[in-house]
Amino acid sequence: MYTKYPSCSKRFGRNHKTMGGIEEAEAQLSEIELLASMFPSQDEFLVTDQLALAELREYVEGRSHSPPSSSPEFVIHQKVDTADVKGVKVSVSCRYMVEYPNVLPDISVRCAELSRAQQTQLHMDMNSYLRENCEGDVCVLSAVNWVKDNAHLYITKNPAANAQKKLPALTQPVKVFTRLWIYSHHIYNKVKRKNILEWSNDLSLSGFCMPGKPGIVCVEGPQDSCEEFWARVKVLTWKRIMIRHREDIPLEGQSSEEQNLTSLRRFSGFEETMFDPHGNRGNHMDLGLLYQFLNDRGCGDVFQLYFGIEGK
Repeated sequence: MYTKYPSCSKRFGRNHKTMGGIEEAEAQLSEIELLASMFPSQDEFLVTDQLALAELREYVEGRSHSPPSSSPEFVIHQKVDTADVKGVKVSVSCRYMVEYPNVLPDISVRCAELSRAQQTQLHMDMNSYLRENCEGDVCVLSAVNWVKDNAHLYITKNPAANAQKKLPALTQPVKVFTRLWIYSHHIYNKVKRKNILEWSNDLSLSGFCMPGKPGIVCVEGPQDSCEEFWARVKVLTWKRIMIRHREDIPLEGQSSEEQNLTSLRRFSGFEETMFDPHGNRGNHMDLGLLYQFLNDRGCGDVFQLYFGIEGK
């Protein structure tokens, strides 16, 4: 399915095993400058966080001895041709991690012609390609080229299907209410935490996220929205992440869909919640307070599923 590109290390001549902090910053700045030269128009390439770019440049040029406080973000707009439509607009957004290129960046693809399922599959396949071919090296250009060459494979040829997938999620019949209890080895990264908040809001899910070590996420709502949330989250770079427990409640035969969705929710909205953070990095939470939080919402039994002990 995929076009095979030259390895990133051959194109850019970097050995990621020897890279330190300044070398990582230099690689990031060099890649941004390369992309800016290849896509000179703001309609093609736009840095969305100019302050982060300025800090990166000052650090690389030695005018600042402090590493940048934030990571650059930018978007590349391009057009692809499909069998049915010419010039379909596709946007590739990128957020660098502090450790990039030792780790993959956060890359997302947006296209009005892609359904949620198609977009999720595209992200999974693109990240799989990058992990196999580019991890440890600058890779945004490879990602852009991969999207340009492969996006048409994910865009549906059925106009009726395109019209259907543009309807709001809750206008479709909801047959199952789902609650996912997700466990991660840790959740520190600010970009991931931002994604979790934004995606839960986009999908009209309620629940909470507890950052730190371990990291816990609960989302609840229509089954398809929960599955979409999990599909987006799991393809990010994690040390370990899994669905620890799930609850599926059929809604068939219910008279008021919205009323029943509301009555089944244990959480009124979605929020990031901390419980007396402590430790050297402030990344450990008071599990007693977590249990109380869960128990107050009728979810105390989940505590034992996560930690193997009964809460008190």
